[in-house]
Amino acid sequence: MATLLLQSDWVQNWEKSGKHQFVQLCKELTEKLNHGCEVRDMQTALYELCWQVVQGNLKLDLAATVLGDMMDLREDMASILADVFSILDIETNALEEKHKREHYTQLVGACLIFVPEVILKERLDPETLESLGLIKQAHQFNQKIVKIKTKLFYKQQKFNLLREENEGYAKLISELGQDLSGNITSHLVLESIKSLIGCFNLDPNRVLDIILEVYEGRSDQDRFFLPLIKSYMCEPLTLCHMLGFKFKFYQAPNEETPRSLYHIAAALLHNNLIQLDDLYVHLMPQDVSIVEEHKREISEAKQIARKLVMVVVPSEKNDDKEKDKEKEEEKNDKPPDNQKLGLLEALLRIGDWHHAQNIMDQMPSFYATSHTPIALALCQLVHLTVEPLYRRAGVPKGAKTRVLRPARCRRSPRPAETFEDLRQDTFSMLCYLGPHLSHDPILFAKVIRLGKGFMKEYQAEGRAEFKDKMETLLSCFLSIADQVLLPSLSLLESNACLSEELWGLFKLFSYQHRYRLYGQWKNETYSSHPLLVKVKAQTIDRAKYIMKRLTKENVKPSGRQIGKLSHSNPTILFDYILSQIQWYDNLIGPVVDSLKYLTSLNYDLLAYCIIEALANPEKEKMKHDDTTISSWLQSLASLCGAVFRKYPIELAGLLQYVTNQLKAGKSFDLLILKEVVQKMAGIEITDEMTSEQLEAMTGGEQLKAEGGYFGQIRNTKKSSQRLKDALLDHDLALPLCLLMAQQRNGVVFLEGGEKHLKLVGKLYDQCHDTLVQFGGFLASNLSTEDYIKRVPSIDILCNQFHTPHDAAFFLSRPMYAHQILSRYDELKKAEKGSRQQPKVHKYVAACEQVMTPVHEAVVSLHPPRVWDDLRPQFYATFWSLTMYDLAAPHTAYEREVNKLKAQIKAIEDNPEIPVNKKKKEKERCTALQDKLLEEERKQLEHVQRVLHRLKLEKDNWLLAKSTKNETITKFLQLCLFPRCIFSAIDAVYCARFVELVHQQKTPNFCTLLCYDRVFSAIIYTVASCTENESRRYGRFLCCMLETVTRWHSDRSIYEKECANYPGFLTIFRATGFDGGNKADQLDYENFRHVVHKWHYMLTKASVHCLETGEYTHIRNVLIVLTKILPCYPKVLNLGQALECRVHKICQEEKEKRPDLYALAMGYSGQLKGRKAHMVPENEFHHKEQSVRSSCLPSQPNGPPAAKPPASKMDDPGSEDGDRSKDKTPGTTKPLSKANSTAAKVTTSNGNSAPNSTKSAKEDKEKSGKEKKEKKEKTPGATPEAKGDRRDKQREERGKEERSGAAKEERAAGREGKERTPKAERDKLKEEKSGGGGGGKEEAKEASRESKSKEKERGAASGAKLPAPRPESAESERDNKRRKLDSHSSPSHSSSVKDANNDPKDSASKHAAYNCVSRSKSREREMDKKENDGATPRSKDKKEEKERKERKRDHIISDSEANQETKRRKDENGTNSCKNSKSTSPSSDPPPSAEKEKTKRSKSSSKEKSDSVKPERTSSGGKKESRHDKEKSEKKEKRDSSSGKEEKKQYP
Repeated sequence: MATLLLQSDWVQNWEKSGKHQFVQLCKELTEKLNHGCEVRDMQTALYELCWQVVQGNLKLDLAATVLGDMMDLREDMASILADVFSILDIETNALEEKHKREHYTQLVGACLIFVPEVILKERLDPETLESLGLIKQAHQFNQKIVKIKTKLFYKQQKFNLLREENEGYAKLISELGQDLSGNITSHLVLESIKSLIGCFNLDPNRVLDIILEVYEGRSDQDRFFLPLIKSYMCEPLTLCHMLGFKFKFYQAPNEETPRSLYHIAAALLHNNLIQLDDLYVHLMPQDVSIVEEHKREISEAKQIARKLVMVVVPSEKNDDKEKDKEKEEEKNDKPPDNQKLGLLEALLRIGDWHHAQNIMDQMPSFYATSHTPIALALCQLVHLTVEPLYRRAGVPKGAKTRVLRPARCRRSPRPAETFEDLRQDTFSMLCYLGPHLSHDPILFAKVIRLGKGFMKEYQAEGRAEFKDKMETLLSCFLSIADQVLLPSLSLLESNACLSEELWGLFKLFSYQHRYRLYGQWKNETYSSHPLLVKVKAQTIDRAKYIMKRLTKENVKPSGRQIGKLSHSNPTILFDYILSQIQWYDNLIGPVVDSLKYLTSLNYDLLAYCIIEALANPEKEKMKHDDTTISSWLQSLASLCGAVFRKYPIELAGLLQYVTNQLKAGKSFDLLILKEVVQKMAGIEITDEMTSEQLEAMTGGEQLKAEGGYFGQIRNTKKSSQRLKDALLDHDLALPLCLLMAQQRNGVVFLEGGEKHLKLVGKLYDQCHDTLVQFGGFLASNLSTEDYIKRVPSIDILCNQFHTPHDAAFFLSRPMYAHQILSRYDELKKAEKGSRQQPKVHKYVAACEQVMTPVHEAVVSLHPPRVWDDLRPQFYATFWSLTMYDLAAPHTAYEREVNKLKAQIKAIEDNPEIPVNKKKKEKERCTALQDKLLEEERKQLEHVQRVLHRLKLEKDNWLLAKSTKNETITKFLQLCLFPRCIFSAIDAVYCARFVELVHQQKTPNFCTLLCYDRVFSAIIYTVASCTENESRRYGRFLCCMLETVTRWHSDRSIYEKECANYPGFLTIFRATGFDGGNKADQLDYENFRHVVHKWHYMLTKASVHCLETGEYTHIRNVLIVLTKILPCYPKVLNLGQALECRVHKICQEEKEKRPDLYALAMGYSGQLKGRKAHMVPENEFHHKEQSVRSSCLPSQPNGPPAAKPPASKMDDPGSEDGDRSKDKTPGTTKPLSKANSTAAKVTTSNGNSAPNSTKSAKEDKEKSGKEKKEKKEKTPGATPEAKGDRRDKQREERGKEERSGAAKEERAAGREGKERTPKAERDKLKEEKSGGGGGGKEEAKEASRESKSKEKERGAASGAKLPAPRPESAESERDNKRRKLDSHSSPSHSSSVKDANNDPKDSASKHAAYNCVSRSKSREREMDKKENDGATPRSKDKKEEKERKERKRDHIISDSEANQETKRRKDENGTNSCKNSKSTSPSSDPPPSAEKEKTKRSKSSSKEKSDSVKPERTSSGGKKESRHDKEKSEKKEKRDSSSGKEEKKQYP
């Protein structure tokens, strides 16, 4: 209104422009047509003008002139001005300023010329009229008004009532009831009625009432009565009051309002004869009562649902029954009709949607349509509205439909011709229907078909200008599906046809839209209406009933019940079933079998319900111990695999869920993907494969399917195709692979911070296994074009996507194979006419064309220095090949073919099988057999081509720019170790590849060094593995050991496969390998020594891991040991050491860590079963070496190698090179026992002692050995049990220490002071002065030092681990000088390490000709000691010991001069170790006696320090205690090991 106010500048410039502007404004207001608003605006304008006059701002005559001019604008302008004067009259009468009242009176008086007095008398106050002179006295005027009102409104009119004369009314009824089929019109009848009223003086209102009564009786005559009433009546309110009075009559209890009354009320409303607001107040019940009733129905429905769900105590059941009876009695008192609903139904019947919608808006949602008549009426109205569009776009081909007549109502919705027309009224009508569309299944189907017709147009429409409209319509159809279709389906009675019809529409939506609809239906819809609340409770109750009785035996009937229940309320049913499966996983099988009666919509809903259950934030995916995945998640994953394989369910949603979880850094749900791929594609990932299965997995796809998996997985073609299509259609194949590859490390570094190490390992294994499984599925199911199109090159995978190299090559490997085969086929076709070039050369050419870009791409994966040792070609070849390329598993093919033959025979012999079925089965088996044979033939041809290619490439694989140690190190780091733990097949592949490289006689590849590095350093590798990686690593070691064991088992095999191969070359020259030089090769016997060393190192590492107490160390090493059990341990004493330590693990972990206990018990049982296959050490490798044979310990770079020629002995370059290599940290390997104790073997080769001496010795000690053997086998002989015996032996050891000190001093006195350094003599004196009083303290100190040394040494604390032999003969000689048997001491492992680290210490120190004099002096020492009676042992044992030591002295004398020269020869980091004759003593000039003694004493002191390496110090004052400790320890060992010495178990 602010824009209509009189502007102040208009008043100021009234005569100039203000008057004109005001008149123009009034004219505009007069021309404005706005349903009465123009009158109000005109009144406001006139009011403002008059108010300016009252205020005195405008002259009276100017305003009066303008007002007079405006009388011509409207007919009712005088009435409008009178209204303004009336308002001003009231306002000015209340003002205190008298001049304003006077201005007002003058203005009205000036306007009397053009405003009639009659109007002013109606509007103005009597006092104002008196002041204007229009009336004489105000008091008399007021009295006259009262009399007139009394006469009009309160005086009874004397009409002809029914009780007086009814002739007029009878004629009226006759007139209205006559036959109207002729030319009778409402106009003629109205004239007759007027005549009757005038003639018989009838009451007009009563006449109208009779007209309504007759109309109610003849409600079908709308065309007659409606014009009659419209012509007769003058006031709509009067008619409304009459109808209200009629409705009021039927509001009494037990009264029913007739339908005809509703009809005439609806007809009158439809024709605007009455207003809905006027009639609505006369109808009952009140809106407040309707709302309360609706709330009460919802609460009652929830109460019923609660009773169905909760468990009721029997005492409470009776109370509930009584309450229910009371409520039923209350319901029996029939309430009055709901007249509003009756009127609503009538309006819908005649098609008046506008008024019906207004009534429904006054009520709660779906309250009106919950009454069946209203719902049916509305459905009929929707039928009429959609009929034209349905006939055009919704009727299926060949369908017959009945024709519906359109509504004749003027206000009925306009029929829809296009989908855009549906937005006007149809969608709103459907939304008002809501779940009650279920009352009309035909309309339900029509709406669905209209939706399908729209989706076809939507998908076909490509024009941008229509896209927005189509998107709006799509959202409308989605809303209808959400609010109408799905809720209505819940109220339908198991209508499978409509469920399938609805799926026909839903499958055209994306799964995102579908799942949103399902979520709303499941979580929101059931709480919106009392009926749905009850239905939900009833569904749950029925589902409980079915699930309680579901078993494997009654799957079929229970499945039918589940299917019937799922047609209407699948979300509620599936939610309950899934909750039961999460608790009881044994229900998975019966449930999956019972779901075969579901509809397609229900299968899709099941997928959604599974995803929702998986994503439930209230469920913890880990158990309470935080070390294992929750059982509910495992159950759901198993269900996913089974359901998605068996039934045609769309996978996109589930795959996207797993992808989203991986994006969020969560890897728990990979378990789902693993199960789905396993069940649908038949690709099983397990590290518990048998050797037969593993062999089958190296063959073709058919062999894998038949023999590679635990269960026979058949008929996976369709399911795997569905899985592939889902991945490709939604572009999830590569993203899943990359996310899994990246998530492997994310498990450790992102997820693993707060999680238990055991759980982190399981998640890592799950992520890795799923990646391997999923990649295998893609490789075997995707076509070459699809795979190549989706997998980028190796450098992009690694550098841009940051994929680990092993995973990147795993994904790229099938692509390379596809490309090579495709290129190979192209070359064969191109040269099909000319057969000049063999197929093998074409294959090699194809490999070069495909792999050359790969060779260039891999260069960027590692620093340039890597390629100084390994060629990119070798690196790419290793990573691109598989076991399928290296060997064809003929045994596996033959085994499966034999199975099929046996199956055919069993089919033929079975008389119960019908002939037709027998024939089909035989044909199937025969076809499968032919496929296997053909597949084997193809693989054999392929393997031949690959081997030929490798043979051509091998010369360029490895460069000789650096040492063989560095080459092998890079090969292990970048190739072997990453791949051997990738999968079980890769573990086998790595072992076979090493063997293949060896067999190909690859230049610059040292097989010995490679095997040595693999077997000698497994502690850190084992400790860093997860559980599954440990299995693969164990399998890899087992395959490596199989090869070594095969070479070890037979000399002929070794000579054939190793003798002239460069991998067993011990000298590497710049010119390459000279196969004819036997001196450069490792012979068979020394190879057996090396194998023993490897077994010893495995034992040492295993015992160390078992003693750490760390969970992962113990678990992993037990897994590895279990895997390598077929090949290790082979030596009896090593097996006993392991058995004892594992037994201790069983005792310690039984209560603390049950899983470790189970592993240890399992391995212990298997180990005992293998005990019969173990051999003593002297049978494992020949300890009867010649006197001149010697074998040096392993250098840090690898295994022992042959002794160099004499001309190379003093090469300073070699010595320096060896020295530098020996200082390399972390590469020192303990030497084998065969090498360290070679000088102690008693043989029959004629070099020292005759056989007669040996047999005599054995006869004398026979009884003693038996006792010692028994003692050795008891638990007390183990290091763990020695603590129990130490208290008993302390006194005896103290005596032995004192007597040993005395013997040492006397022996030193005989040989002269120049034989022993001064420091040593001083120590001996101090030891002697300690005398008898300090013997026990020394024994205790030696015991404590021995314990600490065993803890530090780790690997030597098992059950008498055999130690390697001492490095130098001089060390052996010094030990024999002290009469200490050290060959079984665990401390030798450390002393050998020190000896290995000092390669320069020896060739010139000792000459061979000193050996005889030394042995004589030793004999004198022993005679003296025996005469003194220093030890309590018998004399005959001492004599046997003397003979034995004399033999050892002779062996040492020949081998001593060769030891140091063998070290210096090695140019590539390996030792020379072979049987060769020692050089002549004259090759070195004999040193002087003084110098020789000094050197010998230095060597003796060095040996003492080396033997106690963990406690070695630079001060000479502590040598006394170490010497005593060594003596006490070795004396203790002597009692338990003397029997074994004679058996030659310890050389």
